[in-house]
Amino acid sequence: MYQQPLQPVAGSLALSAACAALPLLTLFLLLGVVRARAWVAAFGALTVAVVLAWALWRMPLAQTLLAAGQGATFALFPLVWTFGTAIWIYRMTVHTGHFDTLRRGFARISDDRRVQAMVIAFCFGSLLEALAGQGTPVAVTTVMLLALGFTPVRAATVALVANTVPAAFGPLGLPITTLAGVTGLPATELGMMAGRQVPVVAVVVPLVLLVVVDGRRGVRELWRPALACGAAFALAQFATANFLTAALADIAAAFAGAGVLLLVTRRARRPVPVPAGDGPPEPAASSGSAASPAGGPGPAGSPQGVTPPPGRAWLAYAPYVTIVAVFAVSQVPAVKRLLDAGTLAVSWPGLHVLTAAGTPSPLSTFRFAWLAAPGSLLLVAGLVTMALLRVSPREAGRLYGRTLYELRWAVLTVVGLLALSFTMNASGQIATLGVWMAGAGTLFAVLAPVLGWLGVALTGSDTSSNSLFGALQVAAAQRAGLDPVLLAAANASGGTLGKMISLQNLTIAAAAVGLTGREGDLFRRMFGWSVLLLALMCLLVGLQATPLLSWMVP
Repeated sequence: MYQQPLQPVAGSLALSAACAALPLLTLFLLLGVVRARAWVAAFGALTVAVVLAWALWRMPLAQTLLAAGQGATFALFPLVWTFGTAIWIYRMTVHTGHFDTLRRGFARISDDRRVQAMVIAFCFGSLLEALAGQGTPVAVTTVMLLALGFTPVRAATVALVANTVPAAFGPLGLPITTLAGVTGLPATELGMMAGRQVPVVAVVVPLVLLVVVDGRRGVRELWRPALACGAAFALAQFATANFLTAALADIAAAFAGAGVLLLVTRRARRPVPVPAGDGPPEPAASSGSAASPAGGPGPAGSPQGVTPPPGRAWLAYAPYVTIVAVFAVSQVPAVKRLLDAGTLAVSWPGLHVLTAAGTPSPLSTFRFAWLAAPGSLLLVAGLVTMALLRVSPREAGRLYGRTLYELRWAVLTVVGLLALSFTMNASGQIATLGVWMAGAGTLFAVLAPVLGWLGVALTGSDTSSNSLFGALQVAAAQRAGLDPVLLAAANASGGTLGKMISLQNLTIAAAAVGLTGREGDLFRRMFGWSVLLLALMCLLVGLQATPLLSWMVP
């Protein structure tokens, strides 16, 4: 049995925290400065974490490697299972020629790519986050933007920026219910508090998308529709989380934002110039893409310019309608109970870990949600898509195999990243960092979102970040005399802004649009926006801890 120490280095919490930060520093330096390939950065950081766990935290080497192996398994199922299946569905629409029909359909909604970015990446992506999560929104919306004519880099960047604020409540309130479970605080109050933090940032996200797509010209020409979209999204998110349920906050917000945006832009619709740098999508073959550009050869040389038979244009929308329908049905209570019944909770062989408090670590248990996993539900949607688009089982199988082959480097990256996350968590390195930050006293109110941000940047999941740091936020709040609901919710709210620099999400976005190996480029593009929005969240939470905005705390 291994019990996590909090200050293993010379009995000093500060020195221990400095050492615990080394794997994260290694990851960011290799990715953002050295510009190493993403899988090299992930495994380089993993090596540092394993050495520290064994040499300083005194975790037995066998258990250290077992924790890394558990993380690698989690990477394959459910993460690779999820985004690999999502990209496979897209490839079937490309193979049959229907994706070009979808592109023309979205172009009819608006011929302005800046509006398309807000509708698809922000609103539709929020709906997918509410229903699925785990990289599904990024995997789906990046390829949709690519087909609309966005360059691969811009498509990935837009999808990553948009996949932030919905993460606090999706899928279906899971991050909030997880936070309630690890803190013992009421889920209703946590959802209400997050609903009074995240919407403030949600207002400005469409404006950031305008800058990403078209720079200052985009803001100058479309700031009113973008602000209307963000305000409608934020108001719906706030109202649903505070007066209905956090589980439906992103669904209501997605429809409200899209509805208001389309209403405002249709009243002043006019053609606009193509944003600088966008034209026909860049050829992806040179980077081993998982997604072929619209208008070019499809996977395995299949013709993409084939026009579907007249009267069957609706089939272009069918795969995405099917995805939404399958995930919606999966949340019907009777269906959900049936799916959850197939979940297996397995004690990871040989991994026996106690937290610093002496309680069994939840990492010792691995849950195989065979039926309820997003990848499994996407497979159901894929089988329906096969039938609707008349793709033979043999051809569908070939497309899936080719997808996985072209995603091999992305898979390796995610495996290394999750192995790193589980190693740092099991050895106690994450707990050491958290306890050190909690020592800031009342100033911790400003730092609380940073802890959530780091958790999501490392794990790629707001749910996982809440599991890691939720209880720590409450303990720090009690020691500093702050409201535990405020700081616990701040963990979830700050975590949303780590999504855009999470290597997991960067890898999914790069793989989806054929930029495998360029995750570092995306990281550098995302980092500034992530820190800027995080600063806004820190300022908000800090003010909510003072009499100035304490009335916002339920």
